[in-house]
Amino acid sequence: MFKKILFPTSATEACDHAARVAFNIAARYDAHISIFHVLGVPTRGFSRIVLDVKTKEQVELDEDYTAWVEEDVKTHYARQLESAKDFKIKVCVGFPHREILREARAEKPDLIVMGGSTGDAEDSVYKKSMVGSTLQRVARAARCPILVVNRPAASFWGGMSNVVFGTDFSKASDSAFNFACKLAEKLDCELHIFHALDISSVHMGRIVAQDEIESKIRESLRRIRGRYAGKMKNIKDYSFDVWEGIPYIEIVKYAREKHADLIVMAHHSKKPEPEDTHLGSNVEQVIVRAGCPVISVNR
Repeated sequence: MFKKILFPTSATEACDHAARVAFNIAARYDAHISIFHVLGVPTRGFSRIVLDVKTKEQVELDEDYTAWVEEDVKTHYARQLESAKDFKIKVCVGFPHREILREARAEKPDLIVMGGSTGDAEDSVYKKSMVGSTLQRVARAARCPILVVNRPAASFWGGMSNVVFGTDFSKASDSAFNFACKLAEKLDCELHIFHALDISSVHMGRIVAQDEIESKIRESLRRIRGRYAGKMKNIKDYSFDVWEGIPYIEIVKYAREKHADLIVMAHHSKKPEPEDTHLGSNVEQVIVRAGCPVISVNR
């Protein structure tokens, strides 16, 4: 299912859970894994003075320093690399999201595995870029699914029995559904299709009658069955559910109730308008809060 995996990393403990998943997937599918590290951010323009990700110091970039950083990455993942059959380590300089997307375009991976955080220190150079703009921009523009492993509990791949797919009935969700279906079929696990009826923003300022909520839930269930049921002939076990509430909270709660091993969601590929950012924010909030890995698909 996966033949090429791109693993962007800060080569710190913050990415170790994502690393474990990335190497496990590579071993399971006999896939090539590319370990990609952006060592620093240019101080200005094309200057050779960069702000090092790990030391937070300004350093002059040369071949020796680049080689030293590459060796440091290799040392950090020495245990995983002992059993890795097909891998490469690449180090570069630049803004993380641009370099990750450039590498993804060049390598054309089947999957990108990322950590949801890259460090604990509030003054971390990479963290400021990664948590906010980098993950969001990569998820929005990447041409392949992105698996985000944010919490320690979500540190393995394999032996899956429950996959939750969260839908908002968008075109992007159709792509995410196709991926979730293929995954559930390959792993022979249950697929739970879930829609969270958002009653927090649509009805702001007025009390929503329970009859209206129940009516919308029934309508959403009809939409789920009509949109997805006919495409699930090869899935042995599946379920449909609709809950009302704040979407990202309900998705996390639903995944916890179903003992989900993985959540699959769509991420819009276009830049959201200020008044229509709920999908992107939902994906990001689920990534932060979920107790299992989250896969973001945008096409």
